[in-house]
Amino acid sequence: MSDTKPFLQSGHLPTLFAAFFYFAFSCAIWVLNGAMAPFIKEAYRLSAAEMGLMLSIPIVAGALMRFPLGLLAQYIGRKAATLVEMGLIGVAMTYGLLFVDTFGDLLAMGVLLGIAGASFGVALSLGSGSFPAQHKGLAMGIVGAGNVGTAVSVLLAPPLAQWLGWQAVYGLAAVGILVPAVVMVVWAREPDDVNKHGTLREHVACLFEHDGWVFSVIYCVTFGGFIGLTSFLPSYYFEQFGVSKVEAGQLTMLAAFMGAALRIVGGWISDRWGGLNTLTVVLVAVCGSLVLVGFSGHSLVLTTVLLMVCFAALGAGNGALFQLVPLRWPATTAVAGSMIGEVGALGGGLVPSTMGLSCQYLGSYAWGFFLFAGLALVVLVVMRLMQTRWTRTWAERGGRARRQPAMAGA
Repeated sequence: MSDTKPFLQSGHLPTLFAAFFYFAFSCAIWVLNGAMAPFIKEAYRLSAAEMGLMLSIPIVAGALMRFPLGLLAQYIGRKAATLVEMGLIGVAMTYGLLFVDTFGDLLAMGVLLGIAGASFGVALSLGSGSFPAQHKGLAMGIVGAGNVGTAVSVLLAPPLAQWLGWQAVYGLAAVGILVPAVVMVVWAREPDDVNKHGTLREHVACLFEHDGWVFSVIYCVTFGGFIGLTSFLPSYYFEQFGVSKVEAGQLTMLAAFMGAALRIVGGWISDRWGGLNTLTVVLVAVCGSLVLVGFSGHSLVLTTVLLMVCFAALGAGNGALFQLVPLRWPATTAVAGSMIGEVGALGGGLVPSTMGLSCQYLGSYAWGFFLFAGLALVVLVVMRLMQTRWTRTWAERGGRARRQPAMAGA
């Protein structure tokens, strides 16, 4: 706790809170279809593969929209970009309330839900923009803990859908997005780390480098796994264990909350222990827990405990990765974060589809869990191979922030 006061004094706390609040609401709206999936499946009589497609579209759409929003923020400012996005979210939710009548409309609604998923890179850059490098990991972890919105969504959306009808929940979301918009207007200010406008090539430079792709693949596991599994688990609990629609949301909430809470811890630990060290532990834990989940399909209690462990690791991994991003790309953190978030989150879109195909064609969801565990293991090996060069160029040993320029007096 001795480091808390310096952290609190080093940046603009109202902006940090506004960014967290905005990201939390956005995450809650992004996973609405997943939270209400048992109701939607019943309404349209969807197969496992159709369910997987329906759950994947919002994640993929959100991933693809992240970079354009990050680029917009680079030119009009991060605060202004969040307000533009929240206005579009309100319009999208109104469409869901009034115009979703067929499965095709539902898929179109999935694309519109992706608008909410675009918030990630801008939220993190806005919230952490006034904090120095040695505290950015914790600041980004706090904003990133807005992932807790997914837990709130899977907890509240099912009982609301049962009470009012699932389409009415879109209408409530349209009204609810006004709250973070007002908070953003009143409390947030544009950080003073404004970057000079650059060319498109400069903005996407991180993806012309090996490091950018490695970061993106790591993010496929950490955040892609988090958002993909959060969208998938209400359906999994409902079908695999026969619990009620509301109970399925409650069980998913336990895992999602762990992931959101541990994101802060991951950023805090990474500032001190190093993001690379933290990610090593994270990837081992994700791999092991998912293998065990694949074998525990007959035990509701064991599955829930293992998923909580997995989500805790995924959340810590998200915090650790974005402790490293501003160290590697200090001049273009917002756009680099959005680009890595875009490519990485695409991995989350594969999770529900893979799970649906695994069930429909292999007769079990277990193979989907095994495949994701194997991906985590491959990513761990790649990261360890890259670690030596990283700690010789832009990070201290283990992935901690350099306290002075790399060339300063030896």
